[in-house]
Amino acid sequence: MQRLAVDRALAMPPDEVGRALGVLPEDQWFERKSARISPPKLSQAVVAFANAEGGTIVVGLHDGRVEGTDADPRHRNELQQVHVQHVQPPARVHTRLVPCRTDDGRDDHLLLVDVNPGDEVHTTTRDDVYLRLGDETRRLTHVQRRELFFDKRQAGFEAELTTTALDSAGAVDAEAAQEYAAHVGHPHWQGLLAARGLARDGHLTIAGLLLFGRSPESELPNAHVRVTRFAGRERGTGARQQVVSDRRFEGSLLRLLPAVFEHVREVQPRRRALGRAGRFEDVAAVPEDAWLEGVVNAVVHRSYSLQSDHVHVDVFDDRIEVESPGRFPGLSDVRDPLSVHRFARNPRIARVCADLDFGQEFGEGIRRMFDEMRLAGLQPPLYQQTEGSVRLTLSAEALTPHGDQRLPEETRLVVAALREAGRLATRDLAEVMGRTRPTAVRKLAEMREQGVIRWNGQSPRDPHAYWDLPS
Repeated sequence: MQRLAVDRALAMPPDEVGRALGVLPEDQWFERKSARISPPKLSQAVVAFANAEGGTIVVGLHDGRVEGTDADPRHRNELQQVHVQHVQPPARVHTRLVPCRTDDGRDDHLLLVDVNPGDEVHTTTRDDVYLRLGDETRRLTHVQRRELFFDKRQAGFEAELTTTALDSAGAVDAEAAQEYAAHVGHPHWQGLLAARGLARDGHLTIAGLLLFGRSPESELPNAHVRVTRFAGRERGTGARQQVVSDRRFEGSLLRLLPAVFEHVREVQPRRRALGRAGRFEDVAAVPEDAWLEGVVNAVVHRSYSLQSDHVHVDVFDDRIEVESPGRFPGLSDVRDPLSVHRFARNPRIARVCADLDFGQEFGEGIRRMFDEMRLAGLQPPLYQQTEGSVRLTLSAEALTPHGDQRLPEETRLVVAALREAGRLATRDLAEVMGRTRPTAVRKLAEMREQGVIRWNGQSPRDPHAYWDLPS
């Protein structure tokens, strides 16, 4: 994780720290600035980080060179006051000087600016609003600014205090907190939770409770995940509803997520395909990396202020659906998920989960899902937005060579098997289809006429003939 790499670099000796920070890629949480940057210009970066998920700005690095900041202490002092003098309302920022060795061999200091995520929208003194999106600091339009105000009102919920005291052994999972502190190299888990906005005044915040509380549902009754496996492709109603299994998962997110992953692996839809051992076996019909990202996004980025519902994971024979309370952030268009702006409704929860490698960042995770489904030759992820939730559908249906039209199930099985194996003989495809050889030959011929698959051979009796997909 990039933020952990920044922390490790900052712990290096003075003669190494500058170069270590200089080679790290800038991203959602990290940026370098020259010692000559003006206070108004630095304020743009501070505002952008505060309006997103926070981050670290290192001043004194430029164009791969370690400059330091000691040459002009007065200017450096002005930079240290930027979050108060040039940001409205003042951002929550911690600054410190980091000893370093410049490129010309001088002992010097870098200025470290640690920006915490804000609970309201911050502006520059010129009344401009910026947001950190990936490695860019982007100025928002009037419409985007208005949407950010709405999203920030929801985002502030995770920073609210709970009644759970930090020293309550029965209510706080201290073991999980200690494991997290060890993972990020922090000596004291209680101090770390306070520094990350997960605890305040001796109590866990909503985010802290969800991550490190033993029973978050005691204060947030719908902070659980329900996984339901249906027989067939439809939910059905009443007596026609065929529920194979229905389980509810509770507890802290760090304990809950692995349990949900394990159960979905057990009940996920499967299909027949040629395995690595050269034999046909049941394999996952939906790429695991895709549904993992979908579940993580639903749990991490749901609106916990909406306690009228919980996260649903519904598994069918031909798809996995994940529905979570809360709409897409206002800066995003559900009709074009790939253009989604990087915005975490729960930045403190998102940071801990990212530190522990639970999924990709919100926007990156969505793009990864699209990539995984495309590489598997399946329908792209489908997002639908209701009045108070977002539903993601990951279909096991294959794409035709001509676009996104759905294929009949038998054809889908054949296409999926060929996409995975590259080429297969008629007898192999007959096994995939569950048909006798004569019936399989007729069906394969129909698919060939439709241009879905291709036959390669010298004659109908060619023992080396095979089927593959058109290039």
